Amino acid sequence: MDGQPLRFDTKIAVLLRDDLAPWQRLNVTSFLVSGLGSQVPEVIGAPYEDADGIAYLPMFRQPVLVFEATKEVLKAAHTRTLIRALPRAIFTADLFSTGNDTDNRAAIRAVPTADLDLVGLAVYGPKGGVDKVVKGARMHP
Repeated sequence: MDGQPLRFDTKIAVLLRDDLAPWQRLNVTSFLVSGLGSQVPEVIGAPYEDADGIAYLPMFRQPVLVFEATKEVLKAAHTRTLIRALPRAIFTADLFSTGNDTDNRAAIRAVPTADLDLVGLAVYGPKGGVDKVVKGARMHP
């Protein structure tokens, strides 16, 4: 490494609804980024290994920026991800009352896109496109 900071032309962003409890924010963020990592292989870096040769799982190769916004801004961001066809993951309020992956998928499938009660959105793509998606949101405190 030449000491220069590594710059990425892509961005990973998580947008959370601003009325979530702290435990919900953490839970939603964890679920959302797992979706990106499983379907967008280029976001994952190489595995880690410590000085004793113990291996650790790979993680994202770049930072994840976390934002918060009102329900309305989140809905607009979701629409912009659809228009731009960017890889995305969603979390709806209904998922707080389900207890397993099968019920999670069924809860989302039961609701038309326009009626989804979004509480979180993760998106990956070109930096400029992701910036436009999260327009109106603010960095999570």
